[in-house]
Amino acid sequence: MDYLTAIGSLFTAEGRDDPYPAYDAIRAHAPAIAVPEQGVFVTSHALVNRLLREPTVRVADTRNYDEFWPTWRENRGVASVVLSMLQSNPPDHTRVRRAAAATFTPRRIAAMRDVIAGQVEDLVEAMPSEADYMTAFAYPLPVGVICALLGVPAADRPWFRQRAHDLTVVLEPISTDEEMRLADVAGRDLEDYFVGLIAARQHSPQEDLTTALVEAGALTGEEMLANLVLLLVAGFETTANLLGIGLRLLLDHPAEADRLRADATLASSFVEEILRYDSPVQLTSRFATEPLDLGDGVTVAPGSGVTMLLGAANRDPERYPDPHRFDPDRPTIQPVSFGGGAHYCLGSPLARMEAQVAFPLLLTMLPRLALNGDPVRRDRLVLRGYSTLPIRTSS
Repeated sequence: MDYLTAIGSLFTAEGRDDPYPAYDAIRAHAPAIAVPEQGVFVTSHALVNRLLREPTVRVADTRNYDEFWPTWRENRGVASVVLSMLQSNPPDHTRVRRAAAATFTPRRIAAMRDVIAGQVEDLVEAMPSEADYMTAFAYPLPVGVICALLGVPAADRPWFRQRAHDLTVVLEPISTDEEMRLADVAGRDLEDYFVGLIAARQHSPQEDLTTALVEAGALTGEEMLANLVLLLVAGFETTANLLGIGLRLLLDHPAEADRLRADATLASSFVEEILRYDSPVQLTSRFATEPLDLGDGVTVAPGSGVTMLLGAANRDPERYPDPHRFDPDRPTIQPVSFGGGAHYCLGSPLARMEAQVAFPLLLTMLPRLALNGDPVRRDRLVLRGYSTLPIRTSS
């Protein structure tokens, strides 16, 4: 297929289900391709790595949204994302991220390992002999972990799944009016919830991240609200996708699953290869503020969009020989799945830890774990994962 057809296919259900042939076709034409009225699409690992760290390549922030979508604040799902550090640039981004990082510390994350292991064991013990893995495990584990970190009571946690699911559609390049309506409702529900949680922590501090953010006093009320919503949604949606993608790969490669079952110390390299092989986040978008020379005659003009295809970069044969082969023994696996530079995902250590703890425990506690039907992928391009993944736990 030619590169324009390949790019177009990414905006179809079939192309989203398996975007990798399209990525190969785009990359075969050039590492970076300028498409009229769509900006530049980047597929190479080297260029994506460079652009993620390029200070003149920025995200669309509130000022940009005010220009091309003056009413964006009316949709509270959109507002919760745009007002967060995900869609902010320096100096605001630097200030907000510094405040969040001061509370989202390595020590606080490391202290979650036993919490994660306990939740994994509880979920596995409660799992029926036939189940949808996404419902029984992949969603409740990260919801439970991020809610424990934020200080959300256990009784409230099931309430978050649908709202986070509805809100993340605002990250997609294409959405329907109904999906955007549901995102607005979800945003309002989540904002209302966190207004109450913030007030509770102001009155009665606890040993949780919400209290730490409140006591830091570095964020405005609007910033606090938006970034709590972001931490919740990003903290479980992408991790649930990682857990679903990873289990499917392990079940499709039983010899590799046996290796991990026998030696849990391999978990780190397995998780890195899962992130590389089928990234839970497939692309990220920026725009140039100054002219950029990407080589091979491709120049990005100021104001032009730059779409970095993370999933393509992770399977760049220049960086990873035989990239379509799942191989946890690859040397120096460095996936770009969590971005890079100033916007590198703050929660990536937590997501990695959840997967590193979960997969060996799943395989050892459920030695007969197997697929029990055909998994169904979510029809999303940016956030890639499964809506259902049927399993059985006994033969």
